[in-house]
Amino acid sequence: MGGGHGGDGHSTTYKGVTLHHPKRWHTLTGKGMCAIMWFWVLYRAKQDGPVVLGWRHPWEGHGDHGHGHEESH
Repeated sequence: MGGGHGGDGHSTTYKGVTLHHPKRWHTLTGKGMCAIMWFWVLYRAKQDGPVVLGWRHPWEGHGDHGHGHEESH
């Protein structure tokens, strides 16, 4: 484990463990990725929520996807 003192000197040492502070772009990228994740989770909850919660079966209608196809049985 390197004993070098690289970086810009922004770090905190506590009980022998040195934690380097993140750069601004790391923080902004993390917040952006977090926002994308939550938008995706909420979008999927809107689309699949009733099925996941057991309020509706996946094969029950969620719009007309038949496009004129009829059962041939």
